[in-house]
Amino acid sequence: MLPKSDYERIYTGSFINVQYLQNILEQKGINSVKRDDFESGLRSGFGGGLPNQVQLFVKKKDILLAKALVQKNLDNSEN
Repeated sequence: MLPKSDYERIYTGSFINVQYLQNILEQKGINSVKRDDFESGLRSGFGGGLPNQVQLFVKKKDILLAKALVQKNLDNSEN
């Protein structure tokens, strides 16, 4: 992300997990952005990033609630 971004990374993992977490965050009114450097590199014709390592970002003002929701939902999905 840009050096002076309003967003902060809260999770890195598979595309499926990021989609799942985005849905959870959206239900709570938290907007998020995903970044897939590997996919972006493929589309533009050069490599970059790692496969299946998608990053999830939220606005800094939402960081505490978002991290708590991510942790809670990842813990629940492992059981």
